[in-house]
Amino acid sequence: MGVTQPPPDPTIDGAAPDSTPDGAAPGSTAVRFKKPRKTPAPPKPPRVPVRWTPWDTRVFAVLAIVAGISRFVGLGFPTDEGTPVFDEKHYVPQAWQILRSTGDPLVGGIEDNPGFGLVVHPPVAKQVMVIGEWLFGYTPLGWRFMSAVCGVLVVLAIMDITRRLSGSPLATVAAGLLAIVDGVLFVSSRMGMLDIIQTAFIIGAAWALTVDRDQVARRLAALPHPLDDAYGPPLPWRWWRFTAGILLGLSLGVKWSGLYYIAAFGLLSVFCDLVDRKRAGVGKPTLGALVRDTPPALGHLVAVPLAVYLLSWRSWFAEETSVYRHLPADQRDTGIPGTGWLPEAVQNWLHYQRGVLEFHGSLTTSGGHEHPWESKPWEWLWSGRPMLYYSTETTCMGGRECKGWLMLFGTPPIWWLLIPVVVWALYRWLLRGDGRFALPAVGFIASWVPWVIAHDRQMYFFYATALIPFVVIAIAIIAADVARWRPKGRPIGIGLVAAYLAVAVAAFLFWLPIMTGIPLPLETFDLRLWLPSWK
Repeated sequence: MGVTQPPPDPTIDGAAPDSTPDGAAPGSTAVRFKKPRKTPAPPKPPRVPVRWTPWDTRVFAVLAIVAGISRFVGLGFPTDEGTPVFDEKHYVPQAWQILRSTGDPLVGGIEDNPGFGLVVHPPVAKQVMVIGEWLFGYTPLGWRFMSAVCGVLVVLAIMDITRRLSGSPLATVAAGLLAIVDGVLFVSSRMGMLDIIQTAFIIGAAWALTVDRDQVARRLAALPHPLDDAYGPPLPWRWWRFTAGILLGLSLGVKWSGLYYIAAFGLLSVFCDLVDRKRAGVGKPTLGALVRDTPPALGHLVAVPLAVYLLSWRSWFAEETSVYRHLPADQRDTGIPGTGWLPEAVQNWLHYQRGVLEFHGSLTTSGGHEHPWESKPWEWLWSGRPMLYYSTETTCMGGRECKGWLMLFGTPPIWWLLIPVVVWALYRWLLRGDGRFALPAVGFIASWVPWVIAHDRQMYFFYATALIPFVVIAIAIIAADVARWRPKGRPIGIGLVAAYLAVAVAAFLFWLPIMTGIPLPLETFDLRLWLPSWK
């Protein structure tokens, strides 16, 4: 016996009982179901910024002390018979020249270019190194002091970015510990070179943008709903994004590779604004981000960095003996049409910048510029070709033949996870919408992809110094996720994380001699060079 089904309810989905579909006769029983009117989506729960706790104070203090000990103890060793080693020989004397020629501290001094046709990097890092040389003189401690300070600050910035992104105490500790025992950050923090100083400005800018986003999230979450403005309200002056712009300008004033981070962080900032406006229930979040957020972002993260870069050259404009400062007009070539109306000093400065660009553009492998310790970006992904800074052969341990190397060397348990960690971070961010991985992924892209594009240029492993902080942040966030894995209630995940961190620390201690130049007997020394490309 059949069962009669009740007729469909014509009021379902908002349909009117007496509506007539197109083409149906009036009075027919056919019913047209109207598409429901779209209403603005209610705001999602606000992204609550992570609060600072007394536990954070203790952890940051302890790891800051450990980082300081690792960076400062034995900072004066090694030297080349009391003189700088490797590329310190360029930057340390230039910083000393700046110090010796400084008359007005606000303006500073200049490099006087003895033996060089051109100083090929902007002055900011050397102006920073001046502080250490002013305090401790022309000594290893003096020319490496500010690198060590920047190295400690990088560790603390990595920790706080991780804390804010993850909200996990475990991730915070893991980030700090990995940053301390990573060989690239360790060695760079103990050399009077440019890379750790630029890295400090880059990771500082990333930290400032993270703080800025916390403030924006609070402001948008406090808005009444529904919003009257489909774009959402304009936001007040954003001091932390302005600070990020200053730090990006300083990174550009160290090396021109700072341009990559200006572009990447600018796009990331506006994208985060779009996400936060959408979360707050803004009707048109994309247009809102374009209209409300993009113009001030261009000011903070493009105009401000360029202004800071120009300001970093104040001593060049102030000193009459700066290189090219009074170049004759017939020798000048700015490479920019229509600049003849500019003041002479500006035209000569543009000529100088053109010369620097041509110098860097000429350092190509295909052009014959090769170095025995050169490496390409794909080798950075696994620390495949470290960089030798110093070597010595001597006797030690009762007259045994010994060798000492100081290498820029990536701690293998960290660097050998780089590829899977970056792939996972991109997957989680782009395909799963996990915003915790946005900054690490974008920071890695800005640090690596431009060098792949320009792969014919002569390159070295120290170019990857700014890359590894973002990888460390991603590893720490993943570690916090793994630690929550408890199959059948057993703390397997936290055990795996603890084991991994222990292996990283043990590896750092094992390879520490070749990251500090400590002489070892040959058989012990060879035990640390596992791969042919490390020799």
